[in-house]
Amino acid sequence: MKKGQIVKLTGGLYSILDAETKVLLQARASGILRHQKLDENSSFNKQLTKRTKLDIKTVQISPKVGDFVLYDDTDINHSIKTVLERQNELTRPDVANVDQVLILTSVKNPNFSFNLLDQFLILIEQAHIKPVLIVSKIDLISEVELATLKDILTYYERIGYDVHYVNSKQKIGFDTLEDLFTDKLSVLAGQTGAGKSTFLNALMPELGIKTQEISMALGRGKHTTRHTELYFYGGGMIADTPGFSKLELSIFDPNELKDYFVEFKHYESACKFGTSCSHTHEPECAIKDNPNILLTRYQNYIKYYEEIKNKKERY
Repeated sequence: MKKGQIVKLTGGLYSILDAETKVLLQARASGILRHQKLDENSSFNKQLTKRTKLDIKTVQISPKVGDFVLYDDTDINHSIKTVLERQNELTRPDVANVDQVLILTSVKNPNFSFNLLDQFLILIEQAHIKPVLIVSKIDLISEVELATLKDILTYYERIGYDVHYVNSKQKIGFDTLEDLFTDKLSVLAGQTGAGKSTFLNALMPELGIKTQEISMALGRGKHTTRHTELYFYGGGMIADTPGFSKLELSIFDPNELKDYFVEFKHYESACKFGTSCSHTHEPECAIKDNPNILLTRYQNYIKYYEEIKNKKERY
């Protein structure tokens, strides 16, 4: 058995980078992965519904890009026999062992959305991965509009998020990204049409990744990335992933949501009910009407809280 890392997945065929030789080879998943017995502490053991428990069970493990695996080097198909425990993982996009997620959000075509941004941040915080905000297409709005947006986004910087502003076509703002990728596996994610492929082309022109214009009828981008692949850049790796237009929060207890609004932790000790406060209706809550918390953040929190609370149970 030899160890490697999956760097590309296309139609059931995996590209693996051998850990020792650094040679790329093609591999397939072994049938043994269809019947893996897990204990409750396994990183592959996921709660799928409100009622399921993290107990010992047999599941099928599907290798993801970013996974470290053991493969049979004597087999012509280099069959993947074992997927090693994951540090973390994302479901949409399907990538494992991620160090940071670069959330690419355009200022226009499609328009900037704090609702969408906060959803991305929840998903990434839930996966225990560092988010980095990349605001793209800054050439499409006026200086006044950009200054207004920057003023609001300073809030996100104050609560601990890095924010960068770029114009990918003219490579404006890329000087601030020089050390961002060193020794990290970065995932490039964002709303379809936000300019992920154009951003990657600006970083690595040799890739020549296909891009498409925004669909004028739908007001959003067309899918241009068809598979997930890691590219070597800046001393690390970047994952380009298929775009998506809908995010679904896989949270079953609405009271868990507050853990992913990082700024709440600074104030909730002052709540009358402490950490058991839901920050929705309780008296003497330090989060509600707090002038130090961005209003759209709190409004989005309430919106997502109600969505999770009213979500129909799956069995």
